[in-house]
Amino acid sequence: MAKVGVPKEILDNEYRVALTLAGTTALVSDGHTVYIEKNAGVGSGITDDEYKAVGAKILPDGESVFGEADLILKVKEPQAKEVPLLRKKQTLFTYLHLAAHPKLAVDLAKTGATCIAYETVQTANGQLPLLIPMSEIAGRLATQIGANYLERPMGGRGVLLGGVPGVEPGEVIIIGGGIVGTNAAKIALGLGARVTIFDMSLERLRYLDDIFNGQLRTVFSVGHYLDSLLPTADLVVGAVLIPGKQAPRIVTKEMVKKMKKGSVIVDVSVDQGGCIETIHSTTHSAPIYEYEGVVHYGVANIPGAVPWTSTRALTNATMPYVLKLAKHGYQAVLDDAALNRGVNIHEGEIVHAGVAEAVGNAVAIA
Repeated sequence: MAKVGVPKEILDNEYRVALTLAGTTALVSDGHTVYIEKNAGVGSGITDDEYKAVGAKILPDGESVFGEADLILKVKEPQAKEVPLLRKKQTLFTYLHLAAHPKLAVDLAKTGATCIAYETVQTANGQLPLLIPMSEIAGRLATQIGANYLERPMGGRGVLLGGVPGVEPGEVIIIGGGIVGTNAAKIALGLGARVTIFDMSLERLRYLDDIFNGQLRTVFSVGHYLDSLLPTADLVVGAVLIPGKQAPRIVTKEMVKKMKKGSVIVDVSVDQGGCIETIHSTTHSAPIYEYEGVVHYGVANIPGAVPWTSTRALTNATMPYVLKLAKHGYQAVLDDAALNRGVNIHEGEIVHAGVAEAVGNAVAIA
C-alpha cells in the first residue's frame, strides 16, 4: 500500500490543494496512508480536522510530508526549496510546465524521482483530461480579468466590454480556439463584447461557429489578419497550446506597439512561455505591468484565484489516475497509455520529447 503525501502549495497566492476530502476517503478506503501538511487545504475551504475525520494524518511541515510519502501530489511545479526534498523511487504528480522552466527540468532529473505532469497526460484521441478543467477556469477568468483591467482606475482605456445602447461594445481578440479560447469567448459574448477567434484548424473554427451560432467571428491563420486586427482590440487573450512544448510567439513586439494605449493583454499560455513576445510571468501579488502603454497580465496560475472551485474541478479529473498510481506504482504508467504520456522525467532522464527539446534549446542559447 502506498504512502501518499500532500504538501501545502507555497507559490505566491496559490490556495489550491491537490487532494479533497472525497479523494482522501477513496485512498484511505483502498488501504493507503495519506499525509497532509498542516493547513494545506484551508485556502480551498478544507480544514485539518475535516481531513483527519476521513482518515488522513496531519504533518507539521512540507519536509515531513516529502520525507514520509512515496507518491507526492501537488498542484504547481516544485519551488526551489522543495526540489531537494524529492528522492529516488519517489513519484511526483503535479502540473510541471517544464518546457518553460528548463532549469527546473534539469534539477528535477538530478533528484532521481519520477515526475508526471498533469498537463501532458493525454488520451488516444488527443485530449488532455487533467488540463481541461483548469483551462476552462483560466479561460473564463481571462475575460473577467481583462474586463476588470480595462477600467480606467485599473490602468485601462475605460472601456465597458458590453457597451450600452448607443455606445459600441469592446473588441476582444482570442488567439487559439481550444478549451481556454472557447471559455474566454463564452464570457466575452455573455458580457456583450464583439469577439474574434484566431486558430489554425478549420475544423475547430467550424465547430466554434456552430456552437456559438455565428455570434463570433472566426479567422483562419494568425499572420497578416492578426496584425491588421490587433490595433482594433480592447482585450487580447493568448490561448495557444502545444502539449508539452513551449508556446510559439504569435504576437511580436512590433504588433503590440500598434495596439491602443490602455488596451489589455491576458496571456493564459504564459505558463508555457507565452504566445506574446512582450509577456513575462507575474504573480497574483503583482499581476500586471505596462509595455508601450498596453496592460499585460501574466499570472501563470490564474485558477489559483478561485481555489474553492479550482481544487474540486482539478481533483475530479486527477483522482482516477491518483488511485491507479497509489495502487500499482510505476506499473500504472506502463499499463495506462495516457498516464505514460504524462511522464516528463524518470530515473534521472528527461523522457518527454517536448521538454527535452525545450531544455536542449535553452542550453544551446546559453
